Amino acid sequence: MRGSLWLAWRQQRVAAGIGAATLVLAAAIAAYSRSGMLDALRSGLFDHCATGPLYCTRSDSGLPLLLDVEPLKYLGALNIALPVVIGVFWGAPLLGRDRELGTHRLVLAQGPSRGQWFASRFALAAATTAVLAGLLAGVFAWWWRPAADRSYGLFWYDDTALSGSGPRVVAAALFGLAAGTLLGLLTRRVLAAMGLTLLATGMTTLLLEWTHWSRLLVPPHTYVSAGDTPKAPMGEKWSTGDYGLITASGRHDSVFNCPYPSGTQLKECMTAHGYVARFYEANPAGDYWAFQWTDTAVLGGLAVLLTVVTVLLLRRRV
Repeated sequence: MRGSLWLAWRQQRVAAGIGAATLVLAAAIAAYSRSGMLDALRSGLFDHCATGPLYCTRSDSGLPLLLDVEPLKYLGALNIALPVVIGVFWGAPLLGRDRELGTHRLVLAQGPSRGQWFASRFALAAATTAVLAGLLAGVFAWWWRPAADRSYGLFWYDDTALSGSGPRVVAAALFGLAAGTLLGLLTRRVLAAMGLTLLATGMTTLLLEWTHWSRLLVPPHTYVSAGDTPKAPMGEKWSTGDYGLITASGRHDSVFNCPYPSGTQLKECMTAHGYVARFYEANPAGDYWAFQWTDTAVLGGLAVLLTVVTVLLLRRRV
């Protein structure tokens, strides 16, 4: 490791070390907690729990049976916050510190071009970020697997599972790095760049969470059933809360027009009002990957765009 790459490593080794320590701590906690989770499942206490019900109870007391998944949710929350943390504390100072102190002129006077100066820093930061984010997402998936989509565990559509696992985590972390790097170049002040990065990455993260809740980018499926039989259990589907009755013309009306779960009363009410079926809207478990790849495309595209803009601005701003 020589030249500008060696200098980049010297400047970023503390951040890389903190990231590595965080990963080791997360893996240790995951190994300990997952072991306890498996012991609880092997005890037989959960054997009577089906995969579909919304809850499972103890046979003796009727109290809900739940695994301790709170630490797992904390890891998911950390993964969701990665673009903010990496953008603020790694991306913003990446070019911004040299720009603020003027040390970039000394570095460039030693021979490396602007492109080499940027590439050595950003490539090292991006590679480390991708590895760190990928491993944290992998730790979450490994820890989550025994309790995935179970009434006593964590369903795929929980915020910490949907946004805290999978390739989305890597794309989000790279987006945070790219956003912080660009803002550090533009502002020339590290603290100002950190504040703007916090705002930009935080708002983007919240906006994507809103698209999940609103199903804006991954539309729900419409499920139809007859009125004379009970509706099939929701199981692992993520309901939108939109359900009701369908007329022969296809119009969707409120379920409160015939507020009966099933049977003769529901059928008679539906006939009297001209309803031919019931419906509800939900995303099936397979849409987990639709959400994942959609978010990955959006965040990855933003990361590439911001990186290109940074490269184009280097000639004018340095």
